[in-house]
Amino acid sequence: MGVDAPTSRRARIRAETAHEIKAVALKHMAANGTASISLRAIARDMGMTAGAIYSYYDNRDVLISALIADVYTALAEELKVARGELPVDDAAGRVRAHGTAYRQWAISRPEEFRLLYGDPEPDYTPPPGGAAAEAERNLCAALLELVAAAWPQAATTIALDEYDWSDFDTEFADRAREVGLIPAAAALSLRIWGRMHGLVALEVYGHLSPQVTDPAKLYRTEMGELTRSLGLTG
Repeated sequence: MGVDAPTSRRARIRAETAHEIKAVALKHMAANGTASISLRAIARDMGMTAGAIYSYYDNRDVLISALIADVYTALAEELKVARGELPVDDAAGRVRAHGTAYRQWAISRPEEFRLLYGDPEPDYTPPPGGAAAEAERNLCAALLELVAAAWPQAATTIALDEYDWSDFDTEFADRAREVGLIPAAAALSLRIWGRMHGLVALEVYGHLSPQVTDPAKLYRTEMGELTRSLGLTG
């Protein structure tokens, strides 16, 4: 116990400091945009030396990748909770709940939305694989599972022979097959995401404000039309 305690304490302090670095980075991002993320500026705010902060994150790209992974993971959890409040057989309700939670997350955390779906960071090169890529895949898998639950009803309204697996990235196709989808259903998951994402992106970037006073109402209408077009009831 006596030997392990200092190591455990050091690991705990290191984890807390890494968490604080990411929290400060998010504050900078919220105040001045994603391009403002700088390890030296974060170190200055935290009273650390530049050399000390580089012992946690080798460079800005590593920090940004860690932030992206955290944001994807938190978003996936919020969407999971929203869907989980409804029974699995309420396909229409779960689609609407997923979409509504996605919009609420985006408008309440616009800089995090921009981090995931906005313009690439200047000179940022995402590393292949890693936690960020895995978190993105997990979010995609959640949408595939949502479609899998809705497919028994939606299949009656969808053309089944327009796609084959060669139309998709191999990894995406494998994940779709894992939840029992056929190519048309995999395509449907991306089309649903597009309809959910489209109005949200317009709202986050301020393109709806000149035209509408209640973007939430417009989004609810779109989600209702989406579920009806899929033949979903409830």
